[in-house]
Amino acid sequence: MQSAPISSAVRITLAALVAASLAACASAPAAQPDFSPPPRRPVDAKTQLEYGNPPAPPPGRY
Repeated sequence: MQSAPISSAVRITLAALVAASLAACASAPAAQPDFSPPPRRPVDAKTQLEYGNPPAPPPGRY
């Protein structure tokens, strides 16, 4: 009759593992990081005086 407490402990452990795995699967996936480059900063007046007008932006890739 000693095996009854062990089997109930095993059942509780297995139930906890199943509940934890279900909770992990139910959570929302992580957000995808944004790899787009930041927008170009506007050229200030001092830079325009020192270097002239900025060059035209490169043509689109596509």
